[in-house]
Amino acid sequence: MSTSTLGRDTPQVTARAKVLGRAVYAGDIQLAGMLHGKILRSPYPHARIVRIDTAAARALPGVKAVLTSADAPATRWGVHHKERPVLADGVVRFAGEEVAAVAAISDEIARDALDLIEVEYEELPAILTPEEALDADAPGVHPGRGNVAHEIRFERGSVDEGFAQADLVHEATYTTHAQYPGYLEPMATVAQVDAEGRLQVWTSTQSVFLARARLAAVLELPVSRVRVQAATVGGGFGGKIIEDDNQLVAGLLALKTGRPVRLVNNRLEDFQAACSSVPERITLRLGMTRDGLIVAKDVRILADCGAYCGLSPEVMHVSAMRSDNIHRLKNVRSHAVMAYTHTPPHGAFRGFGGTQMLFALNSHIHTMAEQLGLDPVDIHQRNAIGRGETSVHGWQVGSTGLLECIAQCTEAIGWTARRARAPQTGVRRRGVGMAAAMHVSGNRTIGNWDGSTVMIKVNEDGRLVVHCSEGDMGQGAMTMLSQIVAHELQLPLAHVQVMAPDTDAAPFCIGSLASRVTMAAGNAAIVAAHAARDKLFAVAAQMLDTPAEQLELADGFVQVKAQPQQRRTLAELARQHIWRHGGEGIQVLGNWDAKTQMHDDQVYGNIAPAYSFAAQAVEVEVDTRTGQVTVTDSFVSDDCGKALNPLAIHGQTNGATVQAMGWTLYEQLQLEGGRLMNGNFADYTMPTADAVPMLRGGLVESHEPNGPHGAKGASETAILPGAPAIANAVYDAVGVRITDLPITPQKVLAGLRALRETTHA
Repeated sequence: MSTSTLGRDTPQVTARAKVLGRAVYAGDIQLAGMLHGKILRSPYPHARIVRIDTAAARALPGVKAVLTSADAPATRWGVHHKERPVLADGVVRFAGEEVAAVAAISDEIARDALDLIEVEYEELPAILTPEEALDADAPGVHPGRGNVAHEIRFERGSVDEGFAQADLVHEATYTTHAQYPGYLEPMATVAQVDAEGRLQVWTSTQSVFLARARLAAVLELPVSRVRVQAATVGGGFGGKIIEDDNQLVAGLLALKTGRPVRLVNNRLEDFQAACSSVPERITLRLGMTRDGLIVAKDVRILADCGAYCGLSPEVMHVSAMRSDNIHRLKNVRSHAVMAYTHTPPHGAFRGFGGTQMLFALNSHIHTMAEQLGLDPVDIHQRNAIGRGETSVHGWQVGSTGLLECIAQCTEAIGWTARRARAPQTGVRRRGVGMAAAMHVSGNRTIGNWDGSTVMIKVNEDGRLVVHCSEGDMGQGAMTMLSQIVAHELQLPLAHVQVMAPDTDAAPFCIGSLASRVTMAAGNAAIVAAHAARDKLFAVAAQMLDTPAEQLELADGFVQVKAQPQQRRTLAELARQHIWRHGGEGIQVLGNWDAKTQMHDDQVYGNIAPAYSFAAQAVEVEVDTRTGQVTVTDSFVSDDCGKALNPLAIHGQTNGATVQAMGWTLYEQLQLEGGRLMNGNFADYTMPTADAVPMLRGGLVESHEPNGPHGAKGASETAILPGAPAIANAVYDAVGVRITDLPITPQKVLAGLRALRETTHA
């Protein structure tokens, strides 16, 4: 069909509103009588709240509410453990924790009110590292409990026998650090109690239904008394699922005042409140045969939870086992421990634990390749899992373009020629590195459902309205749904309107996480479109006096296949479906659930309907005088199954690539005594356009049998290989192996000094 956009570069359907400044974000919403909320945060990582005096703040003209824990529900919130209060109750456990909240008639008055709240703290000793937390004499961050927030342990095959068969065994420890999500729009919520006494919430979220469930549970309301609508979301990257207190405080202020309340984090507050990626110390031991076959893998992880447990245990779970499934392994063992500390909570972040482990694994493979006299590309190719195979953890791989990704990116970078160049002796030296990665497209671990539902309404003019509550946080979910529905019903893209997620109007969906939306919602959209088609055909069959099986769709018409001139417009059919005896408007649902399984108590089972793969090759330049590392060339290959919208995938892949470069080289949250010292974009260094090379990349279409038109998750996988590819390139350039991220000039210079000392010894 000429109007189909599937497989073609397609601008986002939300782009015009954003470019013109007409997109409405939560912070833009204005309601009659709206108040402005502000939060008072703890200056200490650990302290007892001795006294809070709010009298002066309450007396300030224009202040309508000042809330402390005494005004908040006793119900705790969290994902893995329900342990976090809406407002700190007697004790603060990290610098930045919410202690009090105010609502006033202006931002300025609300800020002034915060200054008038008197809090007397008794500072307590703070546990700032996982090592301190797991000391036998360490007190519990949460009294009455040990400091182990989560623990994972499993073994497949016989790891010890595998190591006995290995010709080379290598062990090393790698450390990774926290990364702030860095989205353009800080967290924001507007909440009000409507005329019926229901709590209505507009917020920046990746999942309206998960947000509703949390709001209802913590604020002690039936879910039907809470409505959550997604405003335009200015980026999420995992940080806007359900790990921020903003929505709960805004809802509580609205309930207490009876008036609309807008609560928008400023950038410092967002740095303090947003969950950053999980820091991990990974000790990896691999055994290989002399031809590069991996015969044993042993992983030990120590992870930092922060003060409260959100999605961080699930992140560590991914680090502990997902990378095992990229290879044909038989013998694997993992022991991962997550510890509470008095630091800001960590949690979901793009790549969701894969970045940490794949940094270690890919660095390790390069190190062992050199010791075996092999090209690391050969080791990846030797061990890569294939299509139709089942991994060591029971993951069934329906499609994989991993080998094609590796070949594409290394050829694009000139891998063979650049590796063969003569050793460099100048001040600036160049090196190349590569890495490979995998990710999921869906994940049956939240509960025993990993599906989606899409509702389509056919209007009387033949145009469509689509309701689906999977979140669009900028990645293009609305565009993808528009493309699929338009394709299935042979309509121009402009004739399909996808509505923003709304828990009252749209069907239940899990939301944007685990690269699941294209897979789940895309399939559901096909089912819904076919249901709409069948209703249109049933009416057309009567009007054209032709059996439905002899009809077809074509450019806004339903026509007789053998006599295309015999046809009716979709508008005519939609009206006729209403205006008849027993008529009704055309409104259909499409449901789809992945044919996957919850993993068992041994964490075994096929938990995703598809698995995505990626590879990256980079060239770096290292200045041996300053230690500065500059990425001079990069090529990322993304296995997306089928590229429904290549333009969108390239854009999102480039974003993932830059985030990886930032984590590897520039970005690091600086804590001193548990306090964040660089909570702004002036001091927290993120890569800008002039700090990265021209971003190059390519798509590999492996055609996923479970995916809509062969598609699967794209571009999240692209964040995973960046750090090890850069680390491997630095080693290739100057012989310094950095195992402790980020790769700072100081670490490079220290490594060069150590090399010189070894040479001269």
